[in-house]
Amino acid sequence: MQYPLISEYLTAIREANENLDKLSHLVPVLDKYGEPYRSSGAFAVVFKMKDEQTGKYYALKCFTEEQEGRAEAYRQIAEELEFVDSPYITSVKYLEKELFVDSNCEDEEFPVLLMDWIEGETMETYIAANYTDTHAMSMLCYRFCKMAAWLRSQSFAHGDIKPDNIMVRPDGTLTLVDYDGMFVPAMKGQKSPTIGTKDFSHPLRTIDDFDETIDDFALASIALSLKAISLNPSLLQTYGASDRLLFSATDYIDLSKSNTFTALQGLLADEEAKTLLSMFLLASAKKDLSMCSFRLFGVQKPKEGEVWSTEVTDEDLKNAVEDEFGVKYSKDWKRLLKAPYKIEGEYHIREGVKVIGDSAFWGCESLSSINIPNSVTYIGNDAFWECKSLNSINIPNSVTNIGNRAFKGCDSLKRINIPNSVTYIGRCAFLLCNSLTSINIPNSLTNIGNYAFAYCSSLPSKIKSDIINRFGEKVF
Repeated sequence: MQYPLISEYLTAIREANENLDKLSHLVPVLDKYGEPYRSSGAFAVVFKMKDEQTGKYYALKCFTEEQEGRAEAYRQIAEELEFVDSPYITSVKYLEKELFVDSNCEDEEFPVLLMDWIEGETMETYIAANYTDTHAMSMLCYRFCKMAAWLRSQSFAHGDIKPDNIMVRPDGTLTLVDYDGMFVPAMKGQKSPTIGTKDFSHPLRTIDDFDETIDDFALASIALSLKAISLNPSLLQTYGASDRLLFSATDYIDLSKSNTFTALQGLLADEEAKTLLSMFLLASAKKDLSMCSFRLFGVQKPKEGEVWSTEVTDEDLKNAVEDEFGVKYSKDWKRLLKAPYKIEGEYHIREGVKVIGDSAFWGCESLSSINIPNSVTYIGNDAFWECKSLNSINIPNSVTNIGNRAFKGCDSLKRINIPNSVTYIGRCAFLLCNSLTSINIPNSLTNIGNYAFAYCSSLPSKIKSDIINRFGEKVF
C-alpha cells in the first residue's frame, strides 16, 4: 500500500472535521505559525488534536510507510493494553480507512492510530538539558528503574526502548510511546517487526527474538548509563552522542575493548552502580534478564532538595576519614573537609564528592594542580586561598557556586574556564590572582560579588570591559 506525503496529510488535517470519519469531532491544535502542530519520524507523522467538548488532547498518528500486519498487530496491542492501568502506558486505538487524503496514491482513505496526548518532552531532550544536574539525573534514573521493574513484570514488551520513545511529563513521571514493535502474548511465535535501535539493542538480536524479554537488554543498558551520568555527568560529554547515551552498538560487540565500559568500572564504589553493571553484563551474555529478578532495578529514591553544606566543623574533622594523601572527607565521602598543608603537586578529588568545604586547601602552597570530579556542585569559601603554586584547575560543569575568596591569592593561576552551570561567584573570589590572563564569564552567571577580580593585573582590558559592561565596576 502506498501512503501520502506529510504535506498531503497536513492538508487533510487542516480540514479534519470534513476528512475524518469516526473522529470528525477532533480539531487540530495549531502551532505559533497557525499550522497543525505535528512531529514526524521515520515511518509516520503525529498530529496534536483536541476534543473541544471534553477539552482532552490526543495524538493522531498517520503512517507514511507500509508495515506488513500493522492492522492486526495494533488490534492485538489494543486488546492487551485496554485494561492496563499504568501511567507508563497510554491507550491506543487503530482505525482503518479513517482519514480521507487527496493524494497521488491509489487509495483515498487511510488508517490512523489514536492515542492520548502526552505532555512533556522526550527523555533524550530532557537529558540533554539536565545531565549536569546530579539530583535531576538521580531522580530520572530512579524513575526509569521503577518503570523498568514494572515493565519486566508484565507479559508484554515495548520492543524499541530508547530515550526518544520515553516521554518525561512536567511532573517528572515517564510514559512509553511508539508501540510499532510491541510484543503481546497473542503474537507468540511471530517474527518481530523490528530489532530495536542498534545503540540500545543487543548485537545478536534478530527478528526471531520476539517475546516478553526483548526489552531487557535496553533496560539494563539505559539504567546503567543513567546511573553513571548521575554520578559523573562528564561521561556523557566524553562517550555520549546526540542520539544515544553512553554505549554505542560497537561497544556491545566487544565490551573488553569498550572505553565506555572501562570508564564505568571506576564507579563501582557505588553499590547501585555495581548492581546495575552486573545486570547489564548478564543481559549482554544472555540477551535477556530471565534469570534475574526485576527487583534488582530497585534503586533508592534520592533525597528531595538535598543540600550539602560547605561549612566544616570540629565535629566533622573529628569523625572524618582520610585518603592515602591525608585529605579528610566526611564518612560518606560526599564532602571534602581538609587537606594537609604539605600536600604537593597534582591532586585528584574523589569521584562522588558533592562539595569542597570552606578553607579545604587554604595555605597548601605546594599544590600545583587540582582535578575536580563532575559531581561537585559547590566550591566553599576560602577553599583554595593562598595556593600560590596552583597553576591548573578544571571547574566541571556540575559546579553552580564558587564561594567568597575561593581562589584569593592564587598568583600562579593563569587561566580559568567558568562552565555554563555556574550562577554565582562570591566576593573576592579571584582577588590578587596576578597572573590570570584569561577567564570566560558564561551567560548562566547572574551574580558576581564585589572585588571578585580585584588586583588581577594581567587580565586584558577587553575582558575587563566585557565583565564591567555586564556586572559593573564593583567586581574590580
